[in-house]
Formats: sequence, C-alpha cells, structure tokens
Amino acid sequence: MRDRSKMMVAALISGFLLLAACGSSAPAPTPTQSGPKVSTDAQKFASLKGDPVNGKTKYETTCIACHGPDLKGMPNLGKNLTTSTFLKGLPDAEAVLFLTKGRPSSDPLNTTKVDMPPRGGNPALKDQDLADIIAYVRTMQK
Repeated sequence: MRDRSKMMVAALISGFLLLAACGSSAPAPTPTQSGPKVSTDAQKFASLKGDPVNGKTKYETTCIACHGPDLKGMPNLGKNLTTSTFLKGLPDAEAVLFLTKGRPSSDPLNTTKVDMPPRGGNPALKDQDLADIIAYVRTMQK
C-alpha cells in the first residue's frame, strides 16, 4: 500500500512539474515586449526598421526647418535632437508614434511653446519615412 501511495505522489509531482515546464497560457513575448515598454498605440510601428540614409534625406526636406542642419535646434523653434532626453527615452516605435501626432504648443510638456505639427507638417511623410528619420536622428545623438 505504501509503495502504491508513493507512486501516486510521484506521479502527481511529475504531472505538476510537466505542466509547469510547459509554461503558462500567456503568449510568447513579441519583439515589442523584449525591449522598453511599447504602448498599444505604438505597436503598429514596432515592425518598421528605419534606414538612416533615407532618414537623413527626409529630415533635410522637413525637420531641418525647426531642428536645424545639425539637429541642434533653431532658436525659438525646435529642440536639440542630439541631446534630447525625451527622444532618447523613447523606443523607436514610440518615437514614430510621437511624430505621427506631433505636440501642440498648448501641451504642458511642450517647452518651446511652438507647435510640433503631426508628421513635421508634411502629411506626405509615410510611417516608414518617420521610422527612417528616427533611425537617422539616433545616429546623431550624443
């Protein structure tokens, strides 16, 4: 009788261990979950891979007006993108989301009190173009 009880306990323990080894019913982590937290809104941009060479070209046609040719910002217009702690703290997908929305001058977090228009004021910029711009800016950050 004792042997049978021991076998049943061993079988139950083995079963629990087997179930534990199989993992939970939670989905496997996606690439967006492996790095810094990406919001649900930004997840649609997580698969975009930016091209810094194309990003430089796009930057020079739109962003340069406020952020300058050296990305250090124009007086009373755009922020210095080379040292921006805000931008450095954003995962790429969140940065693209930010560019799609912009930031109005009325936003309390807007320290320049100048509108940052959605897509830099250039509605022709596609999501991929914005990802490319972020990739370029990342190469210029200190």
